[in-house]
Amino acid sequence: MLVPKITTLLNHSVTAKQLKQIHGSILVHGLNHLDRLIIHHLITSQSDYSQPIAQYLRLILYHSNQPDVDSATSAMRYFSKHGNFQQALALYSGLQTSGLSPSTFAVASALKACARVCQLNGGVMIHGQVFKYGFSGDVYVETGLIGFYAKVGDIWNACKVFDEMSERNVVSWNSMIDGYLRSGDLVMAEGCFARMPDKDVVSWNSMVTGYARVGDMEKALRLFEEMPERNQTSWNAMVSGYVECEKLELARKFYDSMPQRNTISCITMIGGYLKCGDIVSARELFDEMGRKDHLLYNAMIACYAKNGRPKEALQLFDEMLQPNVNIQPDKMTLATVISACSQLGDLSFGSWIHELYMNQMGITMDDHLRTALIDLYAKCGSIDKAFKLFHKLHKKDVVAYTAMILGCAINGKEQIAIKLFDEMMESKIRPNLVTFSGLLTALSHVGMVEESYHCFNSMKRYGLAPTPDHYSLMVEVLGRAGRLEEAHNLIKGMPMRPHGGVWGALLLACSTHNNVELGEIAAKHCFELEADSSGYGSLLANIYASAGRWDDAKRLRKSIYERGLVKVPGSSWMDHVQE
Repeated sequence: MLVPKITTLLNHSVTAKQLKQIHGSILVHGLNHLDRLIIHHLITSQSDYSQPIAQYLRLILYHSNQPDVDSATSAMRYFSKHGNFQQALALYSGLQTSGLSPSTFAVASALKACARVCQLNGGVMIHGQVFKYGFSGDVYVETGLIGFYAKVGDIWNACKVFDEMSERNVVSWNSMIDGYLRSGDLVMAEGCFARMPDKDVVSWNSMVTGYARVGDMEKALRLFEEMPERNQTSWNAMVSGYVECEKLELARKFYDSMPQRNTISCITMIGGYLKCGDIVSARELFDEMGRKDHLLYNAMIACYAKNGRPKEALQLFDEMLQPNVNIQPDKMTLATVISACSQLGDLSFGSWIHELYMNQMGITMDDHLRTALIDLYAKCGSIDKAFKLFHKLHKKDVVAYTAMILGCAINGKEQIAIKLFDEMMESKIRPNLVTFSGLLTALSHVGMVEESYHCFNSMKRYGLAPTPDHYSLMVEVLGRAGRLEEAHNLIKGMPMRPHGGVWGALLLACSTHNNVELGEIAAKHCFELEADSSGYGSLLANIYASAGRWDDAKRLRKSIYERGLVKVPGSSWMDHVQE
């Protein structure tokens, strides 16, 4: 009587708590053969993927007394669908450990997972098993092999499998087109597309995307207009192509013409507006979207953070956590939010995310998050915490090294910054513009003028052109050493117009060394470039006072007072959230 009752219950919608109660009854009464019904219900009835549900599913599979291929294969598909490819591969391995032979669907799912995590050896091993299990000639498996080799960049083996196939379907052809496009061979992709006996919307979309990627929007548009049917991917490919070509007006025109938009459409447009700094248009699109997910929030938060609007980024993050929204952030969200904290110098909120929130939500650390935290701690003076995270990185890249170099340079650890740069060079990691800013800052603080010149001139070796900020740092180096005329000549030889920071560095040096003549020249440029700043006037007044020109100093200070030029006080982002 119990078996029909449980079967009937599982045919209806039940909550996770009710499902566990039913499973408890199954275990208590030794009805292990019904485990597959629980697995099927978990996979088909849970609309939202979550870590607790995934963990529960894993436990059922691993402790099942009667494992079966169909349940394992369904679970593999479930995990792959939600991006947990390593777990899908673990299940495939578990099948063989249990002495069960995988089905063709299990092999194809495992190949897909190998492709997504770029596990070349695993995919090649599965290819060998295809012969062992007698799956050669199965169109589903062989198409999976083509897809695997295409995605890992082995177009030669993809072609070999394709050419030896006795039967091909449209997915086989599409996989080859995808492989050619991934390898950058648009001509071969065109040939494959032309030879296809039957084309579906995926075939057309692949070619439209291929033309869009290389910037040939004329061919992309021509093919788009020829399509017998279109879906959201077709429209998104065109929008993305125009965004990449920086033709935002045409991208927006396509976006507005879409019969139906999805999150990807909106994220693509927000990404375009991010690049050109049009935050207002990005926010308009964000607000227009009805149902928002964490990916959409990530895009908008990044748009704020990467355009120097960290307060708005944190306000949007705060909105995301509100009970009426209640969207759980992912690692990408947190990395961007931590970056916003770095811009604001808000150590307390960034530390809260690291030390409390991540633990509460069960979010594990990865290198992307570590690097964001390194940047935060380094900029805020917590160098020991930054170093602790830096040493835990699985792979140190230019971003991590740059954050540490800059952090050490501005926090009195100049020699360590220089040592880190040398270590970076030994690791064959190419520096970027910010790396050189950090190194020049360190060299400036320890007065290493000739080394600074060498650093400044070596930028060209890496294909980098010094920016006004780098010139400003060199002026600071020379100014600290008292080489003011040399600094002035460097400014006059700049290939671009100096900004206020460059002339300000010279003015500060003139104040230190009481050089009235060059100080007046530097101050004149500063006043022209940044008329609302009081700092430059105060520096020049100090120079006049040091030279005994009391009347000039008094006149300048009176002018500053009368014009109401004052320094802007700092504030915390929390003040704005609570307004």
